[in-house]
Amino acid sequence: MADTKVETISRLAQWKIENFSPCSFKRSDPFKVGIWNWQLSIEKNRQLYVRLFPEPSRLSKEQPPLARFVLRVFNTGANRKQYISPIHERPLRTYEDFVWSIDSLFHGRLIIDVEFLDLKIFPLDGGEACSVWPSDQMMQSSSAQNTLQCLSRMLDEAIHSDLTINTADGTLRAHKAILSASAPVFESMFHHNLKEKESSVIYIEDMSRESCMALLSYLYGTIKQEDFWKHRLTLLGAANKYGIAHLKEACEESLLEDINSGNVLERLQEAWLYQLNKLKKGCLMYLFDFGKIYDVRDEVDNFFRHADRELMLEMFQEVLTVWKPV
Repeated sequence: MADTKVETISRLAQWKIENFSPCSFKRSDPFKVGIWNWQLSIEKNRQLYVRLFPEPSRLSKEQPPLARFVLRVFNTGANRKQYISPIHERPLRTYEDFVWSIDSLFHGRLIIDVEFLDLKIFPLDGGEACSVWPSDQMMQSSSAQNTLQCLSRMLDEAIHSDLTINTADGTLRAHKAILSASAPVFESMFHHNLKEKESSVIYIEDMSRESCMALLSYLYGTIKQEDFWKHRLTLLGAANKYGIAHLKEACEESLLEDINSGNVLERLQEAWLYQLNKLKKGCLMYLFDFGKIYDVRDEVDNFFRHADRELMLEMFQEVLTVWKPV
């Protein structure tokens, strides 16, 4: 692999430098995160200097990014050392806008991580910067907005509801037609002569009333971003159980967006349980291709005691792939 290539996954970019000698200078190839192409450079002259900057372009000139990010520099030898920058937030326009100096004698094989916590763009006509990543303030047409308001009232006020849902800690009212149109398992319940069709009662006792309300809010199209994030693991289980493919995909994409050392093993277990191949691949890349297995070594023993044997085999095969001779 060339010394200038930067790999990216989710909001993390990683530059592996195989041989960095004293009094050296290297600049990476461009890599894309958000809507901008970025570059990193590293220079050693008494101290180590790391720069992050957008690749010169019309976009970066007219609408420079307001970046919130953290940098890490570490070696991969037996005496592993890691330097972590403070969290920075600043507009970045040119090569000179940001430099991080490290009092270190690093040489040999280095790895530089940059994790973008947020990226904002300034409107061309002025005003406050807004995030380039999805938020709950998505534009919708007036007719769609009105429809969502109607559906929200139907759910919240139980307008002409014809279904009772018993959860682990309470009951909810809903509509057979909407649930049937949203999930094939619900459609089957109410279409065939099952007890749910006659009683108009279903039992979802593996969900709390709050998480079940989040599920209904998603099916009615009125869920809020913070509720989706709060309940997305429970929603993933419900999507798998009731055959709601679009919800399962939305949960997988969301879980893939914010992989970090604190959740990667849990995410890997969920990916295996629900057969989420993109999420599983992302977790394995994060652990092995990006070398973050070292950050979770205290948790790995417990993970292996409970992990499925086939999952452990896949992890071992990933290790062999990453560590095979070049």
